Amino acid sequence: MVQKPNLLIIMVDQLRYDCLGYSHQAPVLTPNLDKLASEGMWFDRAYNHIPICGPARQSFVCGRRAEAFGGLWNFSLGMRIGALEPTSYSWARSLQGAGYRNGYIGKWDVHPTYDPTHYGYDLFVSSDEKYRERTKARYPELAYTGGFFGEIDPLPLEDTRTHQTAAMATALMKQLSEESAGSPWQLRVNFQEPHLPCRPVAEFAAMYPPESIPEWGSFRETFANKPYIQSQQLRNWEIEHYDWADWAPIVARYYAIISQLDDAVGKLLAGLDALGQSENTVVIFTTDHGDMCGGHRMLDKHYVLYEDVVKVPLIVRWPGVIAPGSRCEQFVQTLLDLPPTLLAISETEPLVEHRLHGESLLPLLLGAEPAGWREEVVASFNGAQFGLYTQRMIRTREWKYIWNCTDVDELYDMRHDPHELHNVIHHPVNKTVLAELRKRLYHILYEDGDGIVQNDWMRDQLLEGRKG
Repeated sequence: MVQKPNLLIIMVDQLRYDCLGYSHQAPVLTPNLDKLASEGMWFDRAYNHIPICGPARQSFVCGRRAEAFGGLWNFSLGMRIGALEPTSYSWARSLQGAGYRNGYIGKWDVHPTYDPTHYGYDLFVSSDEKYRERTKARYPELAYTGGFFGEIDPLPLEDTRTHQTAAMATALMKQLSEESAGSPWQLRVNFQEPHLPCRPVAEFAAMYPPESIPEWGSFRETFANKPYIQSQQLRNWEIEHYDWADWAPIVARYYAIISQLDDAVGKLLAGLDALGQSENTVVIFTTDHGDMCGGHRMLDKHYVLYEDVVKVPLIVRWPGVIAPGSRCEQFVQTLLDLPPTLLAISETEPLVEHRLHGESLLPLLLGAEPAGWREEVVASFNGAQFGLYTQRMIRTREWKYIWNCTDVDELYDMRHDPHELHNVIHHPVNKTVLAELRKRLYHILYEDGDGIVQNDWMRDQLLEGRKG
């Protein structure tokens, strides 16, 4: 009997699609991740379905849109909000029942009380807590003063959070391998980087002099005919007067911490090689969402559904199954499609009564072009630290439509305006395509149990375009 493959899932936090070298867009050096992509499949059109940490990660655990179970925004913000309960379906629990030994390390954000061992994981390491304790003991005088905008980390590289996480993850992977006794294992490794504040060590910071950092194509945003909340974001962060000279050092640190993260991922993958299990391990690399990082002059990721935050990197390597150098150009909903994909790879069945909102990527990984594959992706946003704000997005190859329930809607011609600078929602020539996008968006939201369209008033606002 052929052993089922091991599963190594590497998830980072707040990484833009265009900030991996393999994308050939921003000038960021990521040799280890580029190598991983060259050995497997790179996805050109992978999208996040809700660009905020907690709801995205909760969705990944259960395979359903956050609105279907009430995980609307981060419970860590202090506002009362639901979270994914342990009684909910978890694909990790299905794998556990099928003989997998599961390990989890790093950022959680799924429930304020229950840790991963309540969702199908046998082992859990709170790497951030261990990192803080270790750092406080070794460097009691260490203090960071740069706030959200970041700074140089004075620690030795091996003592930084990126490399400590990699070291702890490698040890956990070895433990899983030894304790599995020939059975397959699944390990989910969650790095906190490159989430702000970015704190690269000097070695990596020196790779990106601020004067060498090119402007984002969207940086000269005017916010003309855009929702008010976008320009308000600049005032919330007190960056409304920042020009590129102010942003370039911040973006340089973002680039640098990505390169440092890449180095840490390389060490983790070297640990897999040292175990002699690379050939029988599916490695998946992705992120929960992207980062504005100066795009449209904005910081972080809230109250917008620009490509900066919804388009994400996705790499899958499966030696002997996925042809090296493969690329996929189909639309993928990363954190919704991965759960059924993992079940398919492991030949594990989900609970019959639990409808997953994604589709298995296995046919795509095998090089097939399945008939009827989706022609769009849908994303949402519901609110964060600056208040509630309801958005829904549908993205096709040609268009992006964003329904802002309490402000002007957005429509972007993605072929002629890839940086999403010109909102053409009011152009009469777009009336027909707009009506079709609204209809397609409604049906997807309705089928996936999004409560916003179960309300007759909001349904009619969307379908009939009852907006000024």
